[in-house]
Amino acid sequence: MDRNGAESGKAARDRSPDATTPGGVSQAFEAFRRGWEAEFGQGVPLPTFTPATTADFRVKHRATRVDDVAITDLHGASVIRTDGPLTSSEDVVRLYVVQRGAWTLGGPHDRGERTISAGQFLLKHVGRPSHFQTVPDTAATVLVLPAAILKPLLGGRILTGPSNSAELRLLTAHTNMVRLTMPDLTPAGVQAAHSTLIELTKAVARRRFDDAEPVLAPALVQAAKDLADSRLADPELSAVVLARELNVSLRTLQRAFTVAGESVISYIRERRLEEARLALTAPPASRLSVSELAAHWQFADSSHFIRTFKKRYGRTPTDYARSISSARG
Repeated sequence: MDRNGAESGKAARDRSPDATTPGGVSQAFEAFRRGWEAEFGQGVPLPTFTPATTADFRVKHRATRVDDVAITDLHGASVIRTDGPLTSSEDVVRLYVVQRGAWTLGGPHDRGERTISAGQFLLKHVGRPSHFQTVPDTAATVLVLPAAILKPLLGGRILTGPSNSAELRLLTAHTNMVRLTMPDLTPAGVQAAHSTLIELTKAVARRRFDDAEPVLAPALVQAAKDLADSRLADPELSAVVLARELNVSLRTLQRAFTVAGESVISYIRERRLEEARLALTAPPASRLSVSELAAHWQFADSSHFIRTFKKRYGRTPTDYARSISSARG
């Protein structure tokens, strides 16, 4: 696992006699352990896992460290379960966001056992570690953050809620950007990324964010783009809808896009054009007609779609599709 989030735990293939070490630990788990220690050292000790977990470790793992913040993605085909005594102490804030499956904090005999289901998050201060376990086919993101700023905001509370809330959408968009850009960031860029992570986690704790904070504008733009991408075929998609879903004013959203050098409307139009262009590369037998594409991607009519497409790509949709077919022979 490297600084920019390379995978260190590889999905195991068929179990074979040479897939485990003499101690019954899989080679995949050994690779995961080495990557974890190389990335985090003693700063974030690796939990002790059950023998069943280490012997059948089919987990893809990616981690990114931003100063004293760690972003970890886990995609586990197998069960992950911790084991053994818990004697150490911690002073961090953890945010768990589960995309698929379920993540349970605490064991069956622990008081306060909590399960985070798919589509949910949990934010809490951690003073001492606890056991955890997952079900097969669990995908989750875990953020480990410094307690000094965030602990007072929580005030001992454990916050839970849907991962599609406005605050989580912005935080997710920002963590995705951090993963992609971390290798190229200057020290000042790393500091800016770190500050935004803290501010967005504070927003989760408060269940609102400061939409006038300029450092959050890039995350707001990316969250709006992610949301727009998931609804491109929706006839109701608009800047107003995006602003409402992200719990900001229309003016705030438009201002954030302006800072990025574009507009909400132009982004939606460009993405719809790109999806239409990709659809034109399908084999003729399964390809939608020009009028069908215009209707599907919410253009006013075929003539408008053709004019807009030609202005963007230099040829009509029909000519473009014909050129693709000719290139394929």
